[in-house]
Amino acid sequence: MPLTAAQDIADLLTETRTIALVGISDRPDRPSYGVMKVLQDHGYRVLPVNPQIAGEHVHGEFVWGRLADIGVPIDMVDIFRRSEAAGEAVDDAIGAGAKSVWMQLGVINEAAAARAEAAGLKVVMDHCPAIEIRRLNLAPVSAQ
Repeated sequence: MPLTAAQDIADLLTETRTIALVGISDRPDRPSYGVMKVLQDHGYRVLPVNPQIAGEHVHGEFVWGRLADIGVPIDMVDIFRRSEAAGEAVDDAIGAGAKSVWMQLGVINEAAAARAEAAGLKVVMDHCPAIEIRRLNLAPVSAQ
C-alpha cells in the first residue's frame, strides 16, 4: 500500500539523502527543473536522469542516461514520467537497489507500485516531495 499518512511521508523524506530524479528537464519552465532545485536547496543530493540530455548538467549535477549508470546508493527515485511509463522507471529503481520510489503528481501506476512494494521499496504516488516538504514543515536534511 503506497504511503499516504503525513507521518509516513515525513519519515521517508527525513531518512532520504540521495534522490535520483528520472525525467529531469533542462528547461526552466518544466516542473522537474524547479522541483530538483527545491530538493537541492533542502539539502538532498539530487542525481538527474534523462537519456536525451545525458552528459549535460542541470543545477550543477551531471545528467545520467540511466539509473543503472549512477553507481552510488540511491535512497529515492523521484519519477517525472507519464503513468504508463512509470513502470519502467520503477523496475529500474528496483534493479538499482533504491529504497523508495516516489511518483509525482498525476503519476499513478498501481501495478508498478505493487512490484516496488513486493521488492521491499516504500512507495508514494500522486504527490510531489517539494510540496510535501513545505506542507509538513520539514527541516532541511542537512540540519538533521
